[in-house]
Amino acid sequence: MEAWNTLQSRIVSCTRCPRLRDHCAAVAAEKRAAFRDWDYWGRPLPNLGEPSARLLVVGLAPAAHGGNRTGRMFTGDRSGDFLLRAMHEAGFANQPTSVHRDDGLRLIDAAVTGVAHCAPPGNKPTLAELANCAAFFESTVDLMPNLRGMVALGRIAFDACLRLYRSRGWLAPGKKPQFAHGAVHRFDGAPFIVCSFHPSQQNTFTGRLTPRMMREVFVSARELVLDDAGAVAPRKRGG
Repeated sequence: MEAWNTLQSRIVSCTRCPRLRDHCAAVAAEKRAAFRDWDYWGRPLPNLGEPSARLLVVGLAPAAHGGNRTGRMFTGDRSGDFLLRAMHEAGFANQPTSVHRDDGLRLIDAAVTGVAHCAPPGNKPTLAELANCAAFFESTVDLMPNLRGMVALGRIAFDACLRLYRSRGWLAPGKKPQFAHGAVHRFDGAPFIVCSFHPSQQNTFTGRLTPRMMREVFVSARELVLDDAGAVAPRKRGG
């Protein structure tokens, strides 16, 4: 647990991406009218959950007036409510909403990370910024000894998972898993990946991603986590 807490501190204190740090600070200073009484977090967000979890949810990045305001992943915006409702219904969270850091939310056998830990302008981190955050993703995986699978929220998160898997030799030569909502990819000696559209308002408001679709992703992940045949802890780097 000490190593996990050290990682969390390293994430929060990171200054590798000046553009993102400037953006987060500017949003925190300007605020949105509806949140003018809030003291915005305005820094990189740590992972949510405990390292003992068997499922890791991989998102894109915090929302400017969601996580960047509240200081917790997928907290304080509609994307977070959409995600947490599905996780709650599948048994991965004790409540279906996520409003602020002290609202009593507790993840159950799950943790949440992002491929970027700072809110990016236009919700679009650059490739260089994603590369700067990659080490945090790698360390997160290394520090989860019971990890059996991941849920990749969106293609960018899925691609980040594949980069990690390739770097560690977890992908068989010539194997090229494809992103599709609900797709399940299993690997020999490495965590499974379940794909999902990202619960952004662009997807949820248009009906591209429905509550049922999101719930089914986590029900599938729950079944895989409980499947003894898939109970594989990740190999260490170079393993």
